Amino acid sequence: MKERNYKISVAIATYNGEKYIKEQLESIINNLLPQDEIIISDDGSTDNTRKIVDMLKCDMIKIIDGPKSGVKKNFENAIRNCSGKYIFLSDQDDIWEKSKVEEVLEVLEDGYDLVVHDAVVVNGDNSKVIMPSWYEYRNSKKGIIKNIVKNAYQGACMCFSREMLPHVLPIPNNIYMHDQWIGLIIQMKGKVKFLDSKLLYYRRHEENVSSFKGDSTFVMIKKRMTLIYELIKYKFKK
Repeated sequence: MKERNYKISVAIATYNGEKYIKEQLESIINNLLPQDEIIISDDGSTDNTRKIVDMLKCDMIKIIDGPKSGVKKNFENAIRNCSGKYIFLSDQDDIWEKSKVEEVLEVLEDGYDLVVHDAVVVNGDNSKVIMPSWYEYRNSKKGIIKNIVKNAYQGACMCFSREMLPHVLPIPNNIYMHDQWIGLIIQMKGKVKFLDSKLLYYRRHEENVSSFKGDSTFVMIKKRMTLIYELIKYKFKK
């Protein structure tokens, strides 16, 4: 792992994540240097999530109380408490490849404000590949309209510059997805790179907050119209 003279942050939102959190955190820690930090905003877990995190006895980890207002605001709370030059987003169940941080930082240091990378989609116990490429499934690429219609900004595959925080925060209360908002705003304000490397094993299981199942046409249209409204409001406000 290459030495560097700055800190990076990993923002994690947890809620009853005991089943996978240990394996996930170990894969993240293996990517980090001693000066880095992992900020976990826990939204009132009633299982052993906090106990498992404490048992790791890792000085890089700081666990804070979440706002108990859903996953979107829980992530915002984690992000607000990050102090690193770059902020990686992470779910509570995925597995990082050993080269994830180095490959992403190399692109960011080349002048980009946000990097999105590909992932292998696996089942809950990581024993079966469901999809060899998340990119192929989502047709992942840049484009404002494209990512309003079919979002490719998957938070677990994203890292962005701290300099973008004044633009992406606060996350509007009425939009559906925090990562889609972050991706679109940074695309409007900075430089985005979609990296082809598969740097994550993205678990899909019964406890996932998000789902592969589509919304009804009415709900889908409502969500997109709300997002468009907030993006327009942001553009004129700024």
